[in-house]
Amino acid sequence: MAAITAGLVKELRERTGAGMLDCKKALEQHDGDIEKAIDYLREKGIAKAVKKAGRIAAEGLIFDGVTADHKKAVVLEFNSETDFVAKNEEFKNFGKALVQIALDKNINTIEELKATEFEAGKTVEAVLTELIAKIGENMNLRRIHETVAKDGFVETYSHLGGKLGVIVEMSGEATEGNLHKAKDIAMHAAAMDPKYLCQEEVTTADLEHEKEIARKQLEEEGKPAQIIEKILIGKMNKFYEENCLVNQIFVKAENKETVGQYAGDLKVLSFTRYKVGDGIEKKEEDFAAEVAAQIKG
Repeated sequence: MAAITAGLVKELRERTGAGMLDCKKALEQHDGDIEKAIDYLREKGIAKAVKKAGRIAAEGLIFDGVTADHKKAVVLEFNSETDFVAKNEEFKNFGKALVQIALDKNINTIEELKATEFEAGKTVEAVLTELIAKIGENMNLRRIHETVAKDGFVETYSHLGGKLGVIVEMSGEATEGNLHKAKDIAMHAAAMDPKYLCQEEVTTADLEHEKEIARKQLEEEGKPAQIIEKILIGKMNKFYEENCLVNQIFVKAENKETVGQYAGDLKVLSFTRYKVGDGIEKKEEDFAAEVAAQIKG
């Protein structure tokens, strides 16, 4: 067998974009023949998968899971390039399996998840690479969050077929009635997108920023300075009502009760809300510009 030099491995890696170990293995199996090694990597889908890694994956699904005792919950964002792939059963089954792994092994970072064994001899990252090659589209494990209830319980809610996922942590016992109430509050958080849990979470900087905007609006309206300060109090109360979960008017309420009032004897301790693609800048393809650039080039 021909000697597999570091230079040969490097060249194969540069030509295919595959990982160092995959390149070394391909060369070893083909007696150092780089062209055969390239074919091997392409056949296995490894080179193909890496090339797709540069494409933006902003679609996908939010997967959620909770333990039987409702003491631990996980929410995971798994992205794909198209909504079509997000409906693929293999994509969905992989996401569900990952949530279960995270629950079983107390995983709360993507790095930990990728390095975890998915099946005999294969990590999550390796299986993901194979799935990318098989389906033919880039996919990305973007973020994961684990909530562990110390004194109370947790509940999850999935909205719009997995486009939104929420975890709420509540005080009290995980009775059937309390779980129903928690699910309602998680559904509210999915629908109303609160920025904070309660007034205490609003930073001084955020509050002053909102006050300054409101003050300038009132000055533009010609309101007297002595009146502005009084109006600002009402406006800040409105800000809390619109942006703090427990201060928001509960979506299912008929009598304007807040989420905090609906919770009753329970207390909302925390919430996590994931929406597919939040903060991802989708690349807009300009076909005409691309063609023009090729003609010029």
